[in-house]
Amino acid sequence: MTSLYWILFIGIVLASWLVSMSVEAKYKKYSQNRLPLTGKEVAQKMLNDNGIYDVRITCVKGQLTDHYNPATKTVNLSEGVYNGANVAAAAVAAHECGHALQHAQAYGPLKLRSALVPVVSFSSNWVTWIILGGLLLLGTRAGHVMLLVGIGLYAILTLFSFITLPVEVNASQRAVNWLEESGITDRETTQMASDALHSAAYTYVVAALSSLATLMYYIMLALGSRRN
Repeated sequence: MTSLYWILFIGIVLASWLVSMSVEAKYKKYSQNRLPLTGKEVAQKMLNDNGIYDVRITCVKGQLTDHYNPATKTVNLSEGVYNGANVAAAAVAAHECGHALQHAQAYGPLKLRSALVPVVSFSSNWVTWIILGGLLLLGTRAGHVMLLVGIGLYAILTLFSFITLPVEVNASQRAVNWLEESGITDRETTQMASDALHSAAYTYVVAALSSLATLMYYIMLALGSRRN
């Protein structure tokens, strides 16, 4: 079982690297296709077109650090997206606004993910130390109990990863549909935007599978320690 896990782990690490390279390559490629609006302007128009006027658009440092914060109702765009007037910037900006639309419309998976954030924050802070303690005491009752607690916390993180998938896919669908309907992109550039967002979605798929594989490994360790 351990050898199988390491095979899966190496495969997932490789897949993660390939997906990351693909996302960066497509972002760079589609950044060459110019559009009349910047990412900031695209975001503002998408929000306004959907009757959302209480969400601010901010510029944050870094590359592909874009995100929507439901707590502060802010669409945070990286510098390249905020100022960029190209297909890649428009796709990313519209995707983040897709999350703002989800929030405004009380989209179920987003509500569930938001509700889990405090628990996920607690779990991520403690899970590594608890599992490490369980592994160090493996074979003892205390170690088995700690491992079970750690597995419970890691299961929450894994659940969060899988709930994230429909949230991201739905935001991308909203983005692509609106870009075409609004006339910001034509048939060709809409396909480019869709391709860029689909590539980005695979990062969440790989992350979820990686979390599931690790969770299964810990479960097998716990079962083994119980038999011993």
